[in-house]
Amino acid sequence: MNRIKIVAVLMLMCVGFFLSAQDLPSPMQPPRLVNDFASILTDQEQLTLEAKLRNYYDTTSTQLYIITVSDLQGYDVADYTIKVGEKWGIGQQGKNNGALILVKPRIGNQRGEAFIATGYGLEDVIPDAIAKRIMEREMVPAFQEEHYFRGFDMATTAMINLASGKFSADGYMGEGGLIMVLPFIIFMILFFVIFFNVRKTKGRSVGHNIPLWVALGMMSGGGRGRSGGFGGFSSGGGSFGGFSGGGGGSFGGGGARGSW
Repeated sequence: MNRIKIVAVLMLMCVGFFLSAQDLPSPMQPPRLVNDFASILTDQEQLTLEAKLRNYYDTTSTQLYIITVSDLQGYDVADYTIKVGEKWGIGQQGKNNGALILVKPRIGNQRGEAFIATGYGLEDVIPDAIAKRIMEREMVPAFQEEHYFRGFDMATTAMINLASGKFSADGYMGEGGLIMVLPFIIFMILFFVIFFNVRKTKGRSVGHNIPLWVALGMMSGGGRGRSGGFGGFSSGGGSFGGFSGGGGGSFGGGGARGSW
């Protein structure tokens, strides 16, 4: 009797695992790094991102995937992302140098959700705190405005620069704070220069100070909008095909989530 119960439990577990795997999407064909199941990117946007990620993969063997879905099938976004990464074998075998950005866009009253999952081989260069910063600074603000391409472009630029060693994790964390405070510092310097210059030239034509006022006006509008934290990447043309997964897929659960 006990043997029958054990066999029944094992069968239920196997069935549950099979059904769970069936809920997850399979890679698009031909294989590619940008898999837009939710259709939130234009064809040209997909090709541009694909060319960017493919070029990085060709030169480093590091795989960065972008996947969009319209339904998480009842999963938590982190669990869903990691399961997809494991099923697809993202990253090179033995290196596990893959990362995955998965996005479920905002549809109707349902909030948008996203998760960045990093393989074991990338956790040192893109730790959880950095992934969270990328999510909050590069992705969510753009996704809130439904600018999905911009969010993906900025996030992958940051991840590529971190993974390739162009910027350290500490440098990336500090870079955002400097960007925010630098315009204020320059504004204050210009303010005091203008203030003391006006006092010295009191009674003379204000026209002598026009360059300073022009500079101040430029500063007041110059900080609006920003592209990627490390500069943009643009690439046109290209096509899908000629790419295959690397047999990795070992994720330790690290990464970061976001919603909007």
